[in-house]
Amino acid sequence: MAGPTVDFWQSRFEAGQTAWDRGEVHPLLRAWLGAPAANASAVCVPGCGSGWEVAELARRGFEVTGIDYAPAAVERARALLARDHLAARIESADVLHWQPEQPFDAIYEQTCLCALHPDHWLAYAEQVHSWLRPGGRLWALFMQVSRPGAGEGRIEGPPYHCEINAMRALFPADRWDWPRPPYPLVPHPMGATELAVTLVRR
Repeated sequence: MAGPTVDFWQSRFEAGQTAWDRGEVHPLLRAWLGAPAANASAVCVPGCGSGWEVAELARRGFEVTGIDYAPAAVERARALLARDHLAARIESADVLHWQPEQPFDAIYEQTCLCALHPDHWLAYAEQVHSWLRPGGRLWALFMQVSRPGAGEGRIEGPPYHCEINAMRALFPADRWDWPRPPYPLVPHPMGATELAVTLVRR
């Protein structure tokens, strides 16, 4: 498998080297949930990590499924839910192979795509499309972290740069409704930014 392995991520969680983790709920999630079109009940959070967004969604009464394949991440997410007396499903699974029992109304994509080597992006995009019901929403935060090596054709990460042209190819307009740009840029604690886009599955 190209890119980081489960052992790579496990070691980062065990060592506390989780610079991507804000330590709190992403501010855009609260904004999206407050929008009139946020009429979802079943929500998935792939690559859920420590589970901040899973907990927030559960707190608001959503039926939530978080997915991660690093045992330490799964433990963290479950511990957070137990601490706050919240109910949600945390799946210990690989997002490239896992399938839900029923389609979701929405998917919150923040740190999963940028953690996957680009060789796996097409497979992941196909998974996300299959997980959502028609009309379901993909709340996406595309990591913007271009590096000098890109000019020489190098693929560097994680996190991998989710450049907008690549995102349009991954989530094409014949399968997804895209809003008109410009899209909000959200500062990330690592010094990068995230491009916030809500896509609707056709």
